[in-house]
Amino acid sequence: MAKMPPAARSGRPKPKPRMSRLTRLWLRLIDFVIDATWSADGTLNRGVLSLLDPPVPAISSPWCGVATRDVVIDRALCLRGRLFHPASAAAGAPAPLPVIVFFHGGGFAFFSAASLAFDVACRRLARSASAAVLSVDYRRAPEHRFPAPYDDGLAALRFLDDDHAAAKSLHPVPLDVSRCFLAGDSAGANIAHHVARRYAALSLRNVRLAGLIAIQPFFGGEGRTPAELRLDGAAPIVSITRTDWLWRAFLPPCADRTHEAANFASPAAAAGLESPAFPPVLLAVGGFDPLQDLQRRYGEMLRDKGKDVRVVEYPDAIHGFYTIPMFDDARDLMIRIAEFVAMCGGRPAVSDL
Repeated sequence: MAKMPPAARSGRPKPKPRMSRLTRLWLRLIDFVIDATWSADGTLNRGVLSLLDPPVPAISSPWCGVATRDVVIDRALCLRGRLFHPASAAAGAPAPLPVIVFFHGGGFAFFSAASLAFDVACRRLARSASAAVLSVDYRRAPEHRFPAPYDDGLAALRFLDDDHAAAKSLHPVPLDVSRCFLAGDSAGANIAHHVARRYAALSLRNVRLAGLIAIQPFFGGEGRTPAELRLDGAAPIVSITRTDWLWRAFLPPCADRTHEAANFASPAAAAGLESPAFPPVLLAVGGFDPLQDLQRRYGEMLRDKGKDVRVVEYPDAIHGFYTIPMFDDARDLMIRIAEFVAMCGGRPAVSDL
């Protein structure tokens, strides 16, 4: 493993987020999964990762009010997804559901749509927002670098846009793809952003993006931000060493973090942002997330381009906090997302979590 950069070391004590011992144990387990499977040479041991992160099966019978099933999004790409929907939807709900196309976190490299944390999070999202959630099991780095997950995100939109394919795969869940949202956390929020940019240049018959939900998006730059230096080694999950490795694994060979995938302010990354088809954004930022400075700059950049951006700040939140139901902030974010979906999608919100 690479050592912590000298700039990240300091004689001052690092701030630490408040949480229970059980939560700290859970986070240490996640850290262990990551550290036990990646190597400094840029490879990832998928065999070990599959043992440490076993997939959770889809459950057609409702659990916590939500049913799930796995679907094929694009056979040519071997691309699959997991559909989450409130149990009442398949039993003859009076109105079609808005659709949230979701991209899980994991630095473009780790976890899947069937990972326990994201299966639980998508269930809560479907229930709280009264929406269908299509969690995309996109291709991951380092085996599949840029732009593979972005291409997979567009494939998911084209799948929903195809009346025959979507109706056959998703029947009998009634969907309203004219009320479609892109959502994701960390690297998944990065993917959602870039898919929204590309959508703005497409001409789809049925799918209309109503909003973008960016939960602690993973962006990068060549310099270190104050939050990265202040929280490196103190905040769980995200560290300078790990993010450096993840960008090297995902970006094209010889590319640095000025690349459009990492740097949202680069000229190449501006394509699509001026389009009125780029949707309103709900941006979640955590005060114990080393990536927070770049996330705020991202929101400011979108506002400078005339976009509707609503920022929700959680001063005590760590990276990935929304996947941990015992955090009050996780519950609050689900309520905010439900309100955003209701407002942008034109339906009343349901906040029964």
